Amino acid sequence: MHEHTMRDGHRIPALGFGTYPMSDAEAEVNVAEAIMRGYRLIDTAAQYGNERGVGRGLANGGVDREELFLTTKLAGKDHGYEATIAAAEASLRRLGTDYLDLYLIHWPNPGVNLYVESWRALIALKERGLVRSIGTSNFLPAHLDRLREETGEVPAVNQIEVQVQAQQEAARAYHEENRIITESWSPLGRMSTLEDIPQIGNIAEELDVTPAQVALRWHVQSKLVPIPKTSDVGRMEQNLNIFDWELSPEQMEEIELLNTGITRSGYDPRTHEEF
Repeated sequence: MHEHTMRDGHRIPALGFGTYPMSDAEAEVNVAEAIMRGYRLIDTAAQYGNERGVGRGLANGGVDREELFLTTKLAGKDHGYEATIAAAEASLRRLGTDYLDLYLIHWPNPGVNLYVESWRALIALKERGLVRSIGTSNFLPAHLDRLREETGEVPAVNQIEVQVQAQQEAARAYHEENRIITESWSPLGRMSTLEDIPQIGNIAEELDVTPAQVALRWHVQSKLVPIPKTSDVGRMEQNLNIFDWELSPEQMEEIELLNTGITRSGYDPRTHEEF
């Protein structure tokens, strides 16, 4: 599996397996299948309600824990220093592991205004060895600036919504300037929409690959870490098979011209509150 080196020296796989909105039972089956097919980065969150299933899938995947990269996220209801420590320990118990490779604050929840305290807790969890790397999800540059100013610690990763039609150039430029890895959630958008984009379809036909593979190749070639979710074993394998071919500069430019700047979720980190 191809990897990136994070600012803290740890390495993260270049593509991961997402688990939202799987149930525990679905996650148990699909995570094990994904691992057996070569995925090493598994992404979940307390808010998804499937950490137990993800943990069982990890145990059934036939790969040593040290070879896997496990990410989960702090739920909005658990913001605050002590609440974050307790939430992380509860996630570890549900996942059946004694450490996380990456722990993220899922949303900044600016109205609650406790994300800095939660970030201090993540730093403490890293110092205790319960978490190897720490980061954020759905944070804007202003939120990240505040973390750095108040704690001196910059996230290793910020996971944001990125698709070929919502490319988040400003956030990605900020991340690159500050040596923060950009992870892409919902990297394929809605499959039916992706398949309806003529430029993506034409490139897929030229290369004899699928539209999803074209989109994922754009992500990895742009130095992003996409985390697509699928329950289809065939698509699991297709989504991984994007590392032995490349998009040409002209094809990359054609995809970049698809950007509308409009995300599909409609969630605005400046106002969205997760509880």
